[in-house]
This record gives sequence, structure tokens and C-alpha cells, in this order.
Amino acid sequence: MIETIIDFLSNGLTRASGWQVFLFTMVVTHITIASVTIFLHRCQAHRALELHAIPSHFFRFWLWMTTGQVTKEWAAVHRKHHAKCETEEDPHSPQTRGIKKVLFEGVELYREEARNQETLKKFGHGTPDDWMERNVYSRYTALGIVLMLLIDVALFGVLGLTVWAVQMAWIPVTAAGIINGIGHYWGYRNFDCEDASTNIFPWGILIGGEELHNNHHTFGTSAKLSSKWYEFDIGWMYIRILETCGMATVKKVAPEPKFDSRKSAVDLETLQAVVANRYEVMAKYTKTLRKAWAVEVASLREKAQIEANRLKSAKQLLQVEPSKLLASQKQQLQEVLQHSTVLQTMHEMREELAQIWERSTNSREQLVQQLQDWCARAEASGIQTLQEFSLRLRTYA
Repeated sequence: MIETIIDFLSNGLTRASGWQVFLFTMVVTHITIASVTIFLHRCQAHRALELHAIPSHFFRFWLWMTTGQVTKEWAAVHRKHHAKCETEEDPHSPQTRGIKKVLFEGVELYREEARNQETLKKFGHGTPDDWMERNVYSRYTALGIVLMLLIDVALFGVLGLTVWAVQMAWIPVTAAGIINGIGHYWGYRNFDCEDASTNIFPWGILIGGEELHNNHHTFGTSAKLSSKWYEFDIGWMYIRILETCGMATVKKVAPEPKFDSRKSAVDLETLQAVVANRYEVMAKYTKTLRKAWAVEVASLREKAQIEANRLKSAKQLLQVEPSKLLASQKQQLQEVLQHSTVLQTMHEMREELAQIWERSTNSREQLVQQLQDWCARAEASGIQTLQEFSLRLRTYA
């Protein structure tokens, strides 16, 4: 009898090898990640897709066992994060709370906000409120976690405790720490959106596609998080599989620019396409600015004799949306730009282009006229990169 108990504690019911236990742990933690990104994030918090009852109930049950997350609380905290992003009211912004605080204490920040009844009331609408949610998932949040512990121990014996510990730490580390922390602090940006969000890595596999955080904050209601051809969002792959099987319906994805090479006149259709794709437009303009900088930097260094540090700083500031620059940064940039007519013109016209979709009080006819005037001046500027950009802008359809 004692030998049987010892054998059970040592090997569990499966008698699995170390590699088998490792693979099991990787699979179950990935299912948890998929459940968070597909169900909690894209479906519940942002309504980017609708899920059939089968995957919806599976995701809720799985998250109950592996995280103890209450859907309403998670959605409410995340919606508030988007609504108050990078402000003092943001529940977990490293820009206001510090990267160490969010990276290592992200779970505590989430729990603190989840207890805020005002947040739940204002941002928690539309989440599941059926019998299971009221009487099981929300009421007994610890029960599922205990059930998962018993299953792990039964499968692998004492080693199941380690498997369970990894499962319990997976979301706090990856979501509450890495995504909420690093995803607003380090990484690359495809789009100069209003917050500090970044893409951590172009291949969103380990954290289900959430690595593409700048893309997500730019197009918050998109079910697809990848944007560039070299980016991969495994969460989107799963959604497409579910959609093919009739288990999901995608409601919205980020707009993809369309072009008509035959178009040469700026009209209402051009305006609408440019406004709809304004983040992509400005990303392309920033790329055009970098090309112009590469041509002008040698002249700035030799003729104006501007030191390397000032040039490097100016290059970085030139890629920031003008409205986001502080007064001191604007002055610092102007000290460099005054030595280059090309860069000065492109910087000013970038600001003018952005103002077109910010002028909400103007009529459509006025906005079309302003876009026409902008293109005409760009093409008459004599700046090749600006001319090429304007000709491309005319083909938006």
C-alpha cells in the first residue's frame, strides 16, 4: 500500500517522462494564452469578433481553472487602460508608474483596479451574466484553480505541483508583466499612435500575438493584430480556423489601404481613404522623412557643422508627430532644421497633412480642397521624396 502511494506521488497516473511533462506544460499554458487573447481580449474587451457557444464556454471554463479570471473584471480593467492610456488613471502604465512597478507588480495593480466598483460599472458592460458566471465562475474563483492543482498532481505526482505553479504564473508574468510593462516601454513602433505602445517582437507566438501591442493600440477593435507582411499573429490564425469551422465571426479588422494607379485627381474618395488609413499614411510619410534625412545629413554635418549628438537627437525628434513634441524639443529641432530647407519644408507639411483629418468642423468639400492644395504644393516643392509621396497619396482608393 505504502509502495503504491509512493509510486503515485513519484510518477502520477501517467508515469510521464520529464520531456512529456515539459511538453504538456507548454501546451496547457499556450491554451491559456490563446484563451486570454481570443476570448477575454479580442472578443469580450473589444468586441472584435463573436464566438460560438462551444468555444466561448470552453474558454471561460479553461480560464476559470488556470487563472481564476472573472471576465467582467478583466474586460473592465482593460477597457479603462485604453480609455485612460498613459495617464494617471491608467491602471498599469509604465509611463506613469514606472517599468519596474508594472513588470514585477502587474498582478497587484490589476487586482487593485478590479476591486474598483466604479471601473466595473463604467467599463464592464456586455460581459457574460448567465447562471454559470453568477453561481460558479465569479462566485468560486479559487475552486477552478484547486481543481487544476488536483488534476496536475493526479497526472504527474509531486511534479504536478511544479506544472501547476508554472500554469498559475504564466499569465501574471506574460500578460500583467511583459505586455502591460514592456509593451509600453521597449520595442518597435509601426504607427505613431497617441500612446507609448510598442511591438515587442514581430512574431506573436509565445504570447498569442499580443507581442504586436503597438498595432493593437492603433487599431483597438481589430481582431487581427499583425500589420506588416513579416509579422505573424498566431491568435489570428486560431480565429481564422474557428471562423472556417463556423465557430467564430470576425466583426472588424484594421483597414488595409487600396490603391488605384489610374487615379490622379484628389477627390472625396481619396479623402475618405486617406483619413481611414491615416496611421498608415503617416507611417509612410515618416519613412519618406528618413530618406530625406539620409540625403541631407551629410550637408548638415559639413556645412552647418552640427555635432553628431545633436544630429542624432534631431533625427529622433523628426520622426515624432509634431503635436507630441514639447516646447524645448521643438526648439531643439528647429535649430537643426533651419539649416535645411528640404527638411524644414517636409516637417511643416507633415504637420499640415495631419491637420486635415483633425479639422472636424470643416465640410467635406473644404477638406478635399485642402488635400488637393497640399498635393499640389508637395509636387511643386522640387523635393523628390515629397513629390513621390504625394503622387502615391493621389492613388488611395
